[in-house]
Amino acid sequence: MAQFMALVKRNYAEFTEADFAPLLEGEAERARQLYVQGVVRAMWGRKDVPGAIMLLEAESLDAARGFVDTLPLRAKGMLDLDMLVPIGPYRGFGPRG
Repeated sequence: MAQFMALVKRNYAEFTEADFAPLLEGEAERARQLYVQGVVRAMWGRKDVPGAIMLLEAESLDAARGFVDTLPLRAKGMLDLDMLVPIGPYRGFGPRG
């Protein structure tokens, strides 16, 4: 299993805050489901723009993207995927010599 960091943000170019409001609980519920399934390991709200940062575990980059795409806002084109990056341990924290 590999880990990935996903940065998503709301698509305000095409949607207004009023468009998002009725859908936010469903979005949160899907995020909870992914957490219970062991896909989302941690999630944070972004402070630069409305959106989230997710730490995901999946078999591949395509699988990770597929999980992000199951978020209701993403499925409706209301959530932009800014970045999806495979990540791994930092070598500087490993054993020396």
